[in-house]
Amino acid sequence: MELIPLIALAIYGVSALRKSMDTANQLPIWDKVLSKVWIGSIVFFGVSLVPALGFIGSWYIKLIYLIFFITVYLLRDYRPALFDASQSTSTDNVYLLRDYRPARLLSLSIVPIGVVYLIEHAFKLLTPGFAQENNAYFDTASVFATLWLIGFGIYAIVRIKKERKLRLKMQEETQIAEARKAELEHLVTERTNQLTLQKEELEKALAELKSTQAQLIQSEKLASLGELTAGIAHEIQNPLNFVNNFAELSNELIAEMTEEMEKGNTDEVKAIAGDIKQNLERINHHGKRASNIVKGMLEHSRASSGVKEPTDLNALADEYFRLAYHGLRAKDKDFNAMMKTDFDEKLESLLVVPQDIGRVILNLITNAFYAVAEKKKLLGADAKGYEPTVTVSTKKAKKNIMVRVKDNGNGIPASVLDKIFQPFFTTKPTGRGTGLGLSLAYDIVTNGHGGELKVETKEGEGTEFTIHLPV
Repeated sequence: MELIPLIALAIYGVSALRKSMDTANQLPIWDKVLSKVWIGSIVFFGVSLVPALGFIGSWYIKLIYLIFFITVYLLRDYRPALFDASQSTSTDNVYLLRDYRPARLLSLSIVPIGVVYLIEHAFKLLTPGFAQENNAYFDTASVFATLWLIGFGIYAIVRIKKERKLRLKMQEETQIAEARKAELEHLVTERTNQLTLQKEELEKALAELKSTQAQLIQSEKLASLGELTAGIAHEIQNPLNFVNNFAELSNELIAEMTEEMEKGNTDEVKAIAGDIKQNLERINHHGKRASNIVKGMLEHSRASSGVKEPTDLNALADEYFRLAYHGLRAKDKDFNAMMKTDFDEKLESLLVVPQDIGRVILNLITNAFYAVAEKKKLLGADAKGYEPTVTVSTKKAKKNIMVRVKDNGNGIPASVLDKIFQPFFTTKPTGRGTGLGLSLAYDIVTNGHGGELKVETKEGEGTEFTIHLPV
């Protein structure tokens, strides 16, 4: 009857092996064999009750242990269920059964009893007498091996339960993490869509802003051109007066020449013809002068071509200086200012965009005239000793050419000096300025020509703007 606990233990061990090793999924065909162990146990137990066949029961126990070892061997390269990857010692990240602690414990639990049985039967086969004499020792060893099997088996089952709880906890944490990840991905997608929409709205707003800016720039150009209208008329009127006068004089000379021709005075006719030729040359000169003024104003009003051309900065500055002055004189009969020039006669033509640089010079000169006029108004009765003066000068340095516009107005307050080149900033009253003049001038000089636009000012004494253009 001692076979009953051994067979029960064997059935329990196989059942624990199936659960811990997940043989139903890992070795489904072999699992069917393991599931029928209890049937064989009953059959062999019944057969072993026959005295002559009692040895069959003990051999069946050995067969169970063999099945146990075969199962462990077959599962050596399988990843068991509820495997804790943190316990893996594999260097190649291949999860094997030997890395699964409960499996190692079950394997360790079966080793002693297997060793005892092997040694016992080896002695029985080789030296039956010795085996018979020491049978008590073998029985004792078998008891200890069985206790070892039971102890480690129970510990393995406890470990399996802990592993299962740990695995379930890990699965729960993984599910929570995945749910959080999905939520974050949804939030990221939603935020990305919002940012894309905002980007499109900003791009649309930027396009509208650029369009508005272009319109404002053109308005600024047209406004400055409007301020010059009277000056242009004055400048064109002078050459037209010369043209008219020389034309009338030429008509009179032609009449005299006709009379002299009728008299036959050839020498007098030649002299009169020379005078007529000179008059025609003067007419041509002043006609070109008027044409150049018109051409310059047309260039000033239209969009810049961006093409740099050899330009005489002395002539450009002088022309805009006079146009700005006469324009202001036509608008305000009380306005008057001393105009001073100091042009470097050795100045060579410089590659610039003439209409752009012309706008810069015109803006600085107009601001200078405005500053001296405002100071004179501010002084009022005390303005007798004050003479409004604006000076335009040019000078060639080693690496650049400088164009200076200086006035003796009130100067720029230190509190706003760092804002004067910002778009839409102006110290003029509402309706007197757009605040784009200096910002456009700064952009033209720095970005358009790679130069610098500097300012020096002292409150109550005046301001000087300097354009630095690289040679």
